[in-house]
Amino acid sequence: MTSPRVRLRPAIESLAPYRQGKPAADNAFKLSSNENPFEPLPAVLDAIAAAPVNRYPDATALALRERLAERLGVTPAEIQVGAGSVSILAQLITAAAAPGDEVVYSWRSFEAYPGLVTVAGATSVEVPNTADHRHDLPAMAAAITERTRVVIVCSPNNPTSTVVTAAEFETFMGAVPRTVLVVLDEAYIEFVTDESAVRGIPLLGRHPNLVVLRTFSKAYGLAGLRIGYAFGPEYVMDAARATAIPLSVIGQAQNAAIASLDHEDELLERVARITVLRDEVWRSLVDQGWDSPRPHGNFVWLPTGSATAAAADVFAEHGIIARALGEGLRVTIGEPAAVDKLLRASAEVVRNLRTAV
Repeated sequence: MTSPRVRLRPAIESLAPYRQGKPAADNAFKLSSNENPFEPLPAVLDAIAAAPVNRYPDATALALRERLAERLGVTPAEIQVGAGSVSILAQLITAAAAPGDEVVYSWRSFEAYPGLVTVAGATSVEVPNTADHRHDLPAMAAAITERTRVVIVCSPNNPTSTVVTAAEFETFMGAVPRTVLVVLDEAYIEFVTDESAVRGIPLLGRHPNLVVLRTFSKAYGLAGLRIGYAFGPEYVMDAARATAIPLSVIGQAQNAAIASLDHEDELLERVARITVLRDEVWRSLVDQGWDSPRPHGNFVWLPTGSATAAAADVFAEHGIIARALGEGLRVTIGEPAAVDKLLRASAEVVRNLRTAV
C-alpha cells in the first residue's frame, strides 16, 4: 500500500531546481559558471582564517555595510548584505510580490529569476530579448500592469553579456510607475568597459523606486563564500532584511569582502586582464563567423538554436565545459590556457551549423 504524500504546493512540485554549471573532468576547463579563475589574494585568505567558526557572525554585517556606505555615499541602513546577490533578489521579490502579483523581466536572462518568482507565489512576465540579444526596455515598460510589483533589469545580461545603456535606462525609468520596484542586477558590472552602459551608483537618490544589486562572487573571486549586497531606499532594505534567513552571511565571507575592498586595485587589475582576453576571444569568434553579441561580462554568448545540446557536446570533447541554456551556449572567460581549446571547439561548432543549414 502506497503511503499518502505530504501536500506540497503544485507550483513548487513542478518547479525544476536550479542547476549550476557542470564540473570539469581532468584536463578540461570548467567555463560553465562564470567563476573568476584567479586564486584568492593572501590577505583575503588571512581574513577568512581570522573569522571564528564557533561563534555566530554579525547578523547585520554592520562592518561591511559601513565600509560600503562610505564608498557609495549612503547610510549603512540603505545597504543590505546577503548570501550572494541572488539571495537579496529573493528577499526583495518576496517582500514586494504576492500571489496574483507580477514580476517583469527580460528573457532570456538569469535562469534563477523564474524560480524566485514562483517561490514567492507571484507570476512571471517574460519579455523576449531583441534580435541582437538585448533587453527590449520599451516592451518591458509596456508589459507593466496594475499587478506589476517588481521589474528586473540585468546589465550586463546573463547569459547574453549585453548591456543596457544609461540613456535607455533613464528613458525606461521615466516610464515605470514610482510604485513599482525596479531592481538593476549588476552582478558583472566590474567587467564593463563601455562608457555608455548604465551604472547604478550614479543613480542613487535620483530614482526612489530603484534598488541596485552587486556581488563579490565574480570580479572579487568570492563565489564560494556567497556574499553580495544591494543599495536602495532604507524602507525597501528593511523589507528585504525582514524576509532574510537570519545569520545566512557567514563571518568568513564578511571578512573576505572587507579584505577584498582593501585590496581592490589588485583585484580590479585582474578583472582588466579578463576583459582584454574576453574582447580578444569575441573578435576571434566573429572572425569564425559567429553572430555573437559584443560581450560586457566575463563570458560570451554563442547563439546555437536547436543545435545547443550538440554544440555543448562538441565543446566537452575539446575539454571545455560550457553552459547550455535553451537556445545558446554561455562560455566563461577563464584561464588563458583554455582559449585555444575554446576557439577550436567554437570553430568546429560553427562549421557544423553551416553544414546543417
